Amino acid sequence: MTRRLRRLVLLRIRNQFLDWSGAWWFTVTLVASEAVGPLLGLVVWSAVLPGDPAVAGYFVALVAVQLLTASYENHTFSEAIYEGKISHDLLRPQPVIVAPIGENVAIRIWLGIFGLPLTLVTALAVGVSYDWTALAAAVPVLVGAAVLRFLWTWLLALAAFWTGRVHALVTLGGMMIFLLGGGAAPVWQLPDAWQPVVGALPFYAMLGLPADVATGSVHGSALAVAYLVQLAWSAAFAGVAVVAWRAGVRRFTAVGA
Repeated sequence: MTRRLRRLVLLRIRNQFLDWSGAWWFTVTLVASEAVGPLLGLVVWSAVLPGDPAVAGYFVALVAVQLLTASYENHTFSEAIYEGKISHDLLRPQPVIVAPIGENVAIRIWLGIFGLPLTLVTALAVGVSYDWTALAAAVPVLVGAAVLRFLWTWLLALAAFWTGRVHALVTLGGMMIFLLGGGAAPVWQLPDAWQPVVGALPFYAMLGLPADVATGSVHGSALAVAYLVQLAWSAAFAGVAVVAWRAGVRRFTAVGA
């Protein structure tokens, strides 16, 4: 990233962060919406496997992961396409991706401000503790998950150039993350034959992987492989998104929007 582009992104993050400061009540609603899935998973799986500390540690970590990787480009970027506002971004002397990145990061910061205390309280309530080395190892994986989930959601949001049902499409994408990414069940609770298959999919790298690293269940060579999987899927999604963006812009301008 060039110095100019980095400054533009940081400026956009600052502006969006300030814009969201007046909607703290809505942020609290988002936190509750994002946290309810992992918290329900904590209750259900604690009943299924009572007394298993791995279950509690995983789902408490999953609360933080969910909050810090959540993406809403179908409500921000796609709406700009539907309303024709994207035409103004196309005329600005900066890449259009600056705005989605800035808003995405700003929203996640606010989710972290309100949501991480909830995660801490939950951890204390269920008696969960983490090794600091595992938490440190989880940080770059969490960043990779956030990037990957943003690219996935933005790629789906680009469908707004062709369809008016992008919200349903992104919801489907979110369900795939939940079902195949470790939200419905930890990957290590799946049948042995399924674990390597699900582990190689991008959805686990978006959600369950950082939680598993935080609990120490993924380390060593397995962690190195996980890094490579995240990088490979991020590169693939970025490449497809570039192609979809160019095709979408051509269609957008062709119809005179």
